[in-house]
Amino acid sequence: MIVQAHHTLVVATRGRGFTDVTKELDGWLASVAARDGLVTVFLLHTSASLLVQENADPTVRSDLERFFARLVPDGDPLFAHVDEGADDMSGHVRTALTQTQLSIPVRQGRLTLGTWQAVYLWEHRTSPHRRSMSLHFLGTRGP
Repeated sequence: MIVQAHHTLVVATRGRGFTDVTKELDGWLASVAARDGLVTVFLLHTSASLLVQENADPTVRSDLERFFARLVPDGDPLFAHVDEGADDMSGHVRTALTQTQLSIPVRQGRLTLGTWQAVYLWEHRTSPHRRSMSLHFLGTRGP
């Protein structure tokens, strides 16, 4: 029988950078006895994003951060929207270039990720924030 489960996961960030949320997602799947199906993760914000990325070498994430700093610098005079500071509009552009939603297969109650993959919330603002993600599982339940 196909079932659904919903949850809002709130994650505190430390400011700009990556927060691994893989364990929290797997933990929620276990709490709803998810077996096989699909989990959708939707981030309810416009200046942060979601990313599946390498979890073994942290220089991958720091390289991504440096690339985006070059591509979309804070305080760029091109931006008129600076209501919340120099990192405001650059955060929105970074989000527009990445993604706020992931769909990940679930097998035997766990996210189906590659050996070196993890799910990250990528905070684009320089200050710490509390970010909410809407989680939806569709599939079967098991032991």
